[in-house]
Amino acid sequence: MSGMEQFQNVTLKAAANVYFDGKCVSHTFHLADGTRKSAGVILPSTLTFTTAAPEIMECVGGRCRVRIGGESGWHAVEAGQSFSVPADSAFDIEVTGEPFHYICHFG
Repeated sequence: MSGMEQFQNVTLKAAANVYFDGKCVSHTFHLADGTRKSAGVILPSTLTFTTAAPEIMECVGGRCRVRIGGESGWHAVEAGQSFSVPADSAFDIEVTGEPFHYICHFG
């Protein structure tokens, strides 16, 4: 995880990734070493995402609740915290207040 608010020497995909009718918008970028990440925002909503690769979702602003891979309970996440999602899995995310800003680290 980065813990950074700024990345240097990146290649950015100019077109946004827009999901769930615009409730989630992100941009994919690659670091100099080829590592793929995305930076985005989720507006107030409850959404379900699926994963192909393992992901670490780092909260850089706002807060949310998450339920990972069919767990019964929700976990609160706020700025400075993160959560991990295994490959070939899914997670539910609920944002109720200000938008949730994140960096997704693909594994």
